[in-house]
Amino acid sequence: MSAENWTTHLQVDRYGDFRLTDAIRPSLTRSVVPRQGYRREVYRDPRSDLEVPVLAAAVSREHLFDLFLELLEPLGEVVDVVLETSHQNGQHGHRDLCREHIDLPVLTSHFCDYEDLLLNDGCTGVAVLSSKGPLEVQLDEHKLLLVYGRNLKPFERRFKRFGVQQDDQLRLITEGEHLHSTDQRYLDSFDQLCYRLGAGEPAESVSW
Repeated sequence: MSAENWTTHLQVDRYGDFRLTDAIRPSLTRSVVPRQGYRREVYRDPRSDLEVPVLAAAVSREHLFDLFLELLEPLGEVVDVVLETSHQNGQHGHRDLCREHIDLPVLTSHFCDYEDLLLNDGCTGVAVLSSKGPLEVQLDEHKLLLVYGRNLKPFERRFKRFGVQQDDQLRLITEGEHLHSTDQRYLDSFDQLCYRLGAGEPAESVSW
């Protein structure tokens, strides 16, 4: 494939009514064609035999950030937050940096200041956890929304209010070859967000 065709592929962000952020693209083969929806899954931890219901969603970029903020509301007034980064990590996976016990309105204000980073950097993800019990919302590096918890109905209502419908046959971009995008300014922004939040290495208490 020519450099021109490759550049054109990377610039395509719309698939029908669904739009990707700048963080992620399917591979040239497009083995998974992005589309909006959510599905129910079960997370299984083989080490502890833990099973937790999960909602996994792909949401078009024009609604993604607003829906993410609304999904945080059921977590309670005080939450823990984990910032996930694969900047400069190569094949060594990603690092998690944690800030425990932060007021949700304060956290959402910081998120709004760094909306571009959270939506468009393919090396940044964030997880927000309830401080009252096992309940978690993620906006991951692929810009998928993931919700872990026993009672998922409040979150499903929010999905449907934004026009995101259940589709248990939905294939997510992570299930095919795909490309992540980042640059130095996003690494700088990530470091600034960590500083603003006072995020350090994660504590055991935020793990399932």
